[in-house]
Amino acid sequence: MVRVAVDAMGGDHAPREIVCGAIAALSSLKKLHLILVGNQDKIESVLKDVDYPADRLQILHAEEVILSDDDPGLSVRSKKKSSMVKALETVRSGQADAVLSAGNTGALMAGGLLFLGRLENISRPALLTPVPSFSGKPVLFLDVGANMDARPEQMLKYAIMGRIYAQDMFGYSNPRIALLNVGTEPNKGNNQTRKAYELFRSHVPGFCGNVEGTNVFFDAADIVVCDGFVGNIFIKTIEGLSRAILGYFRNEITGNPRHKAGAFLLQPVFMSLRGIIDDSGYGGALLMGVNGLCIKCHGSTKAKSVEQAILKQAYPFVEKNVIEKLKTELDLIAGTIGGNSNHA
Repeated sequence: MVRVAVDAMGGDHAPREIVCGAIAALSSLKKLHLILVGNQDKIESVLKDVDYPADRLQILHAEEVILSDDDPGLSVRSKKKSSMVKALETVRSGQADAVLSAGNTGALMAGGLLFLGRLENISRPALLTPVPSFSGKPVLFLDVGANMDARPEQMLKYAIMGRIYAQDMFGYSNPRIALLNVGTEPNKGNNQTRKAYELFRSHVPGFCGNVEGTNVFFDAADIVVCDGFVGNIFIKTIEGLSRAILGYFRNEITGNPRHKAGAFLLQPVFMSLRGIIDDSGYGGALLMGVNGLCIKCHGSTKAKSVEQAILKQAYPFVEKNVIEKLKTELDLIAGTIGGNSNHA
């Protein structure tokens, strides 16, 4: 049985969308157990309108909520009765195998480090998210916002973690790993990326060099590595562009009868495009490098994203025991670059 603790109060549309998405996943997987953490009355108010397997659902009452504008480090220490903190505590105590939240990103990262701790050879974690592409398979992107000033040695660990994730979760036997850069030549970029390039070339199986942003979505690599500052800007830019494109088509089609008639004929094309650029396909980003599984959903996430995050990320990650494989590979890479990498 895979046990997932869900912060039912985190996000713009909590608790209804969070709870409904979690229940949809629960109904799909018979080996899934959910712990919904939050205001019990509000959670039960949502549950009264849906059918669910009650024997695999637990509600853990939490009196407080960490808000989006709360200070991340302070809130996880001061709001000990919050839904996010209580959800994290279930993983630390062994009651749950994974935690999912659409709440304050900084608080979840701070809480993940505080309550779960880092893997032995990781100094700073990274957020990993699958990004849709036009090749028919997702590109794994990390870091998308956890570590704004990653050192080359830290980026090397991101590549190793991304490689294990790609192999176990997506079945890539020898994933191609690239550095996001301003050019493809080895000497391109800033001091950080040039040093990272040399480390990757020496220690990362499947390293295929630098990749520019224009080629990310056209099968240039399976995994793209960058620091959290660049990654967060990149991922939010493509999310905003995707929504703008879909919104543009929707407005143009519904506002003009001729366009609506033409759209009927092109409906399969539009549905295919929507499937490619829809950012809810995998539901959220994983905090890679902590001693447990934390999944961060977007603050504006709806039920579909929560469901997909559980079905496609939390459940298989735990079932395949990916965390133990990460530990093994990180131990190996730490030995090849010398010294304990808690300082790297």
